Amino acid sequence: MERQVNSLLFFRLLKSRDKKGLLALANKGQQIQRPVDAIKDPYVLEFLDLPESHRLVESKLEEALLSKLQAFLLELGSGFAFIGRQRRITLEGDHFYPDLVFYHARLKCYVIVDLKVEKLTHADLGQMQLYVHYYDREVTGPDDNPTLGLILCTEKNNAVVRYVLDEQNKQIFASNYQFHLPSEEELRQELRREMQLLGGPQLKGRPRRKVR
Repeated sequence: MERQVNSLLFFRLLKSRDKKGLLALANKGQQIQRPVDAIKDPYVLEFLDLPESHRLVESKLEEALLSKLQAFLLELGSGFAFIGRQRRITLEGDHFYPDLVFYHARLKCYVIVDLKVEKLTHADLGQMQLYVHYYDREVTGPDDNPTLGLILCTEKNNAVVRYVLDEQNKQIFASNYQFHLPSEEELRQELRREMQLLGGPQLKGRPRRKVR
């Protein structure tokens, strides 16, 4: 619980909700009813003990996540079950390998996770569209809901995401990740920003308790 507080879990979840969703989150806790309810932004992966470096490669990130799969599943949230890694997709002799595949028990759908160690590009979004469409047509069963795609990246351009994906998109998401828990000052800045967005009172002075 201390880690979830320090990692701003509440604010990461509310970014994916409207005001009604915010009230429900505050009063009832996390209620997963729609795909967007299962997505956080950013994801905090401090348990990997990896440095934030431009030299990091996707294979090393993937191996680190799988070596600490239990912690990663906790960060993803409730309902995720691990299916496999690098599960091959073959299309007329061309092979593609989604990084990680999960199944969400509550949403009853496959969730494909792709890892990027650099800024998100339109090509990354197009690749995820291919994965999602393939799973929808070739893998999902009659009782499954549409496949979800989640791209974890170090940085993203929200305008690029909006223009590449259809405005009615409810299947593909892009979230940042970071390798450290937010500092006290970062927590305060995030609180100020969210309060401004919600039209609430400004945060003044120093907090009475130091966040550890």
